[in-house]
Amino acid sequence: MEDCSKVYNSVLELIGDTPLIKLQRITENLPGNFFAKVEAFNPGHSTKDRIALHIIETFEKQGILKPGSTIIETTSGNTGFSVAMVSIIKGYECVLAVTSKSSKDKIEMLQNMGAKVYVCPANVSADDSRSYYQVAKRLNEEIKGSVYINQYFNPLNTDAHYLTTGPEIWKQTQGAITHLVACSGTGGTISGTARFLKEQNPNIRILGVDAFGSVLKKFHETKELDPDEIYPYRIEGLGKNLIPDATDFDIIDHFEKVTDEESAHRARELACKEGLFVGYTSGAATQALFQLAQKGEFDANSHVVVIFPDHGSRYLSKIYNERWMQEQGFFDSQHTEAEKRVEYIR
Repeated sequence: MEDCSKVYNSVLELIGDTPLIKLQRITENLPGNFFAKVEAFNPGHSTKDRIALHIIETFEKQGILKPGSTIIETTSGNTGFSVAMVSIIKGYECVLAVTSKSSKDKIEMLQNMGAKVYVCPANVSADDSRSYYQVAKRLNEEIKGSVYINQYFNPLNTDAHYLTTGPEIWKQTQGAITHLVACSGTGGTISGTARFLKEQNPNIRILGVDAFGSVLKKFHETKELDPDEIYPYRIEGLGKNLIPDATDFDIIDHFEKVTDEESAHRARELACKEGLFVGYTSGAATQALFQLAQKGEFDANSHVVVIFPDHGSRYLSKIYNERWMQEQGFFDSQHTEAEKRVEYIR
C-alpha cells in the first residue's frame, strides 16, 4: 500500500503506477483470467499522461523546448489534456488541433486547462488542409518558438510505454501474462508495452483493437493502406485513416475490429457490473475480449491484461448520455436500463 503521508511537489509525480484490477462479473463466462490496467488513475485520467510527460521532458533535455516555447499537438482529446496539464506545470503555452469527433466534454476540458483549441472536421482526408494534422503543421510554421509533439510519428510515444506501462504490467502479473489486449490509435501504447513484454516472454500474444472505418487491421494483414476501408465512425482515440509511424505492426499478432454500438454498450456494462466508469475505448477493448473468446483465443490458463485508456467522465455527452445513444440508434428494447433508474419526485 502506498504511503498516504507522502506529499507530492506536483500532479506530474502521480503519473504511472496505475492499478491492475481483476475483472470479476463481466468476464465470468469467458475462459481465463482477465485483468484491467486502469489508466484513469493517472492524474490526467488517461494513459496519455505518460507520453506527454516523457516527450516534453525529453525535449527539454535535448534543448528542443526552451522557456517561453509553445507546444502544439494533434489530439482526439486525451493527449491534449495531458499536454496541457504538463504545460501548466512547466510554464509552456499549449495549442491543440482537435478532431470534431472529440466529445464536447473533452473540448471544454481543454479550454479550461488553458489551451488554445482549434476544432477541425473529422471526416476529411489526412492531407486535407482542414484536417487536424495539417492545421497543427500550419500552426507550427506560423507560431514562433513552437514545438510540434506529433504523437503519431514520434518514437518517444512508444518509448514512454516501453519504459513504464510494460514493466508495470510484467511486475503486477509476476510474469504470468499470456495475452495483452489494447486499442490502437497512434499505436504508441500497444507497441511500447508489447516490445517490453515480448522481450520478457516472446510467446505473449499481442492483440490490437481496431474500429470499423479504420485502416489499421487491413494494413497489418496486407501492408497496404486501402482507402476503401475509410468511413466515418464514432469511437474516439481508436483506429486511423493513416498509418502512424509510432505503430510497430510486426510486434502485433492480430487485430480485432469492433463496432461503435457494441463498444458503447460494453463501456456502460463495465460501469454497471464492475463499478468501473471508463471511456469509449475501454468498452471497445472489452468488446474485443468477447469476440476473441468466441474465436477460441483464450483457455482456462490464460492471463489476459486489457488496457483501459481513460475515464468515463470524458464521454458524459456521448455514450453515457441517453439522448446521444438514442440519436445514434444504439438503444433498443434491451438497452434502456439506465433510463429506468431515474425517477423524478414532483
